[in-house]
Amino acid sequence: MFDMMKMMGKMKEVQAKIKEAQDSLVNIKATADAGGGMVNATVNGKKEVIKIDIDTLLLKPEDKEMLQDLIIAAINKANAEVEVLAKEHIKKATDGMLPNIPGLDLGGMF
Repeated sequence: MFDMMKMMGKMKEVQAKIKEAQDSLVNIKATADAGGGMVNATVNGKKEVIKIDIDTLLLKPEDKEMLQDLIIAAINKANAEVEVLAKEHIKKATDGMLPNIPGLDLGGMF
């Protein structure tokens, strides 16, 4: 027989696990480079840029536009990498807690 109270308790447990996993995303980091390593960007699992490293050879006024492009490229690449890591982290944190319901995609929660 279907036990609604048991299911509600399970959902609260799942919500708590998801919240805990989301809060810990700040500890997941990905670093990516652009321009052959001349620009490096590090982002966390919340897609916050936490570090930019620029080769001093790029610090010339005439290279400003190229530097801007490389910074953007490095950040975008790092964000793509950390997104994969964050989804894996959330999946591991909630593994076995949610039933496999066709069409239920919780990926947007992260």
